[in-house]
Amino acid sequence: MKQVVQNYKSGELAVLDVPVPGCKPGGVLVRSAYSLISTGTELMKVSEAGMSMVGKARSRPDQVAKVMQSVATNGVPATYRKVMGKLDSYTPLGYSLCGVVEQVGAGIDDVKVGDLVACAGNEHALHAELNWVPKNLYTPVPDGLAPQHAAFGTVGSIAMQGVRQGESRLGEVALVIGLGLIGQLVAQLLTASGVRVVGADPDPARCELAERLGAAACGDPASAAVETAVAELTGGHGVDQVYLAAGGGSNQPVELAARLCRDRGRVVDIGKCRLDLPWNAYYEKELDVRFSRSYGPGRYDPEYELEGRDYPIGYVRWTERRNLACFLDLLARGSVDVDPLVSHIADFDDAVETYQRLKDGDLKAVAVLFRYPGQAREAQAPALAVPAVNVKRSPARAARGPVRLAFVGAGNYATSMLLPHLAQRDGVELSTVVTTTALSAANAKRKFGFTGATTDLDAVLGDKSIDAVFVVTRHSSHAELTRRALLAGKSVFVEKPLALTEDELAGVLAAVEESGNDRLQVGFNRRFAPLLQEARKRFGARTGPAHLRYLVNAGRLGHGSWYLQQGTEGSRFAGEGGHFIDTASWLLGADPVSVYAVASSGNEDLQVVLRYPDESTATISYVTTGAPGFPKETLDLVADGKVLRLDDFVRASVYGRKKWVSSRLPQARDKGQNAELAAFIRAVRTGGPMPVPLESLVATTAATLAVQTGLAGGAPVTLTRTR
Repeated sequence: MKQVVQNYKSGELAVLDVPVPGCKPGGVLVRSAYSLISTGTELMKVSEAGMSMVGKARSRPDQVAKVMQSVATNGVPATYRKVMGKLDSYTPLGYSLCGVVEQVGAGIDDVKVGDLVACAGNEHALHAELNWVPKNLYTPVPDGLAPQHAAFGTVGSIAMQGVRQGESRLGEVALVIGLGLIGQLVAQLLTASGVRVVGADPDPARCELAERLGAAACGDPASAAVETAVAELTGGHGVDQVYLAAGGGSNQPVELAARLCRDRGRVVDIGKCRLDLPWNAYYEKELDVRFSRSYGPGRYDPEYELEGRDYPIGYVRWTERRNLACFLDLLARGSVDVDPLVSHIADFDDAVETYQRLKDGDLKAVAVLFRYPGQAREAQAPALAVPAVNVKRSPARAARGPVRLAFVGAGNYATSMLLPHLAQRDGVELSTVVTTTALSAANAKRKFGFTGATTDLDAVLGDKSIDAVFVVTRHSSHAELTRRALLAGKSVFVEKPLALTEDELAGVLAAVEESGNDRLQVGFNRRFAPLLQEARKRFGARTGPAHLRYLVNAGRLGHGSWYLQQGTEGSRFAGEGGHFIDTASWLLGADPVSVYAVASSGNEDLQVVLRYPDESTATISYVTTGAPGFPKETLDLVADGKVLRLDDFVRASVYGRKKWVSSRLPQARDKGQNAELAAFIRAVRTGGPMPVPLESLVATTAATLAVQTGLAGGAPVTLTRTR
């Protein structure tokens, strides 16, 4: 088998062929699927190995002290031979992975061959194709949790142990200094515990990532931003806890901790940073300084780690293994999200090159994963099924009199982009608005003239006089509300996205099949935009493959936006990416057959490449880092010697044998909402077909879901149609 090793004397990194470890009693033999590079601990070790002997000595004074003790005891020659022999040996790297149990040792009855497990330990969860892992250093992976995410188990346990040492309480405020891999996880765990988090890191990209994942505010520790945020959140008292997750030789973190911590607050050291405590500052506030030892109780205890002797839960609630299982449970339930932390996934065979790129700074990353051959590629699911629409359609009934509508949700999009068009439309009656809070329903009723307002969805779905239901709520509720409305026999208009997971999409289609009701429209409005419709008509038919480029200058979200709640509401692209995929597919006249997606750190800036049956391609560049003054959406379509250009739904042009350029729209941008609503109302009134075939809505939703699958697996995702 192959394993990543390093020679500490020369600094050489290599992938060596080594013997397969035996499966001893009390543990399991695990074939690696993904292993995680600790961009802090491991890179520090790699960097130290490249130093001169003097540099190595300066970086590890603790080891120098041991050498001097050995000299005093054994003499210089013997000590020299011992030290040089140890330095000139290969040592392993790695301590966090996920893999499949290949063999079970005697005395193990909690897992079986074929089970997926997360493993820990710098002697047992190595960057190697196979590892023997003792019982207390592995735990089964919950159903549905992707192996690349489960590979974060060990570093998650390190962060969790640090948070436990801080004894955080609901409503407190914490400062996390250092927003690398551990700091990002600490911030998420604190946020999940009801603690408001301020982050400090000189890297603005890491600060932005932490804010997007739930931190209240982040900034450069050298600026006034961090102190200002702490003062505002604590009323000037200072934070309850400080978590030192930074590395390096600067004493700035411990000095900042003393300055921003409240009287008798807690300072927890998780990383490896300089700790010259300023005595006066720590004494005057009587600060409680604590250390967090790796993954939790059991670490460095050979009886626990190697012999499998557990600590009774009544005496030690959270051990290494229990921390590991707890972190995986949080991942599986969406309370913590590690996917935005993955900056790069490298093939295991490219390990040496990957370490070198990290060391040289060519690869800037929060987290990097090694993907192993065989089972790892099978586990990443390179194909995603596009569910077939199997429905014995019930006859669609035309509306009698005005089309009576109910709205579920009355947030900003509903009240600004949909209801103003519907309130003025002849032949439409706004019957009932349903919201979770009574006041928002009352406001919508007053402003748009709804006949009734309620918080009782069941009453609305049971009202046979209502022809159609609009679902305009947060993303996580779309699929379930759509499913219920379809089963109630209503025509449904649901804002994008239709679903956030394959299971949710399957649930909607099961409701269609059960009820025979396929009267569904998703709010993909751009294909209805008059300017784009005219440009498509001017472009005309094509004979050869086309190439489409779609630049979406999405911009940054404001602090507090619920779009940032990725654990429950999905990623930002999952929420609105269907708009752009649907537009591309409509222009190209087909549904995509494969999706390839790559992302920057944090998965905010995406490049999505769609391939179509006739070899046409569409590239969607979804970016948040562009200039705010640049147009939000620009699109180019090239085929058969012609070019179609759309500039932010304000101007369009077609270049061919003849050139056509639209006049600039004097009014606000028309992205098609009014025309889309008109088409939907017409279909409900007449009983005619929905504006967009259900098969197309399903294909667009599946392609949007495939983006996340592709980002996780680092490979193109084939969209296969089921029968």
